[in-house]
Amino acid sequence: MAIIQWFPGHMAKAKRLIQESLSQVDVVIELVDARVPQASRNPMMEQVFHQKPTVLVLTKSDKADPDVTAQWVRHFTSDNLRAIAVNVHQQKDVERIYEACEELLEPKRERLRKKGVLKPRAMRALVVGIPNVGKSTLINKLVGKKVAKTGDTPGVTKSNAWLKTKRGMELLDTPGILWPKFEEQRVGLLLAVTGAIKDQLLPLHDVATFALRYLATHYEQALCERLGVDEVPDEIEAQYEQFGQRRGILQKGGEVDWDRVSEAIIRDVREERFGRVSFERVEDLSVLESEGEGSVQS
Repeated sequence: MAIIQWFPGHMAKAKRLIQESLSQVDVVIELVDARVPQASRNPMMEQVFHQKPTVLVLTKSDKADPDVTAQWVRHFTSDNLRAIAVNVHQQKDVERIYEACEELLEPKRERLRKKGVLKPRAMRALVVGIPNVGKSTLINKLVGKKVAKTGDTPGVTKSNAWLKTKRGMELLDTPGILWPKFEEQRVGLLLAVTGAIKDQLLPLHDVATFALRYLATHYEQALCERLGVDEVPDEIEAQYEQFGQRRGILQKGGEVDWDRVSEAIIRDVREERFGRVSFERVEDLSVLESEGEGSVQS
């Protein structure tokens, strides 16, 4: 697979605005997709944040494998970072984000109280995340009304904007930003299968094949049920054939339509037809590091 080059002008502008605004905020709220939490973190933005207190919000947790998500939360959490798994459509989960921000900033507020500042200004948070991680939905929940456009396709938010939440916190919304290129084939496939990058950027057959192989390894029973078999065929071609025949995705003459089968497989993943699936695991990190693929360069 060729290296993906995708850095539209509005993303370059957004990065610059984030850098300029960082001194004005107290905490960063970074959203990642719980199904691919490491792949959906933007290493370019991590460099920009430096030592800012950060709440890492694993969104779409209702779509991810809960056991795997719990491992990621433990992996990410540190002194300066709180990781929480949420469904941004649930208000009780949104409240947990407030609580995590307040917990991180309590040492700073205590220092201000000792200096005699009893009523500090409202907490300011920078909200960042790659496209399609639920950022606009979360902001609408925090503010209490529809102020950010939402959608299932990348690139809905186009400019930075300050917004005030129901609890007085001030938010700086930013467009979803991807890094300039993915030099790991795996990262591109992970972002493609979950819909973080536009479907036109990668051959759907490559994405669907990646999904089938991962499912066969980690969610074999779910794949068997979807294929209608007792055992997953070893050959990927046979898996396509079985999927197409069972779903009736055929061309004239009764042959399986591979292009449409690829689309159907990806759609089934995104619509949770295989159940709650995580495509990244904490143990994958040590394997990638040993193979020299531990980072994405920008």
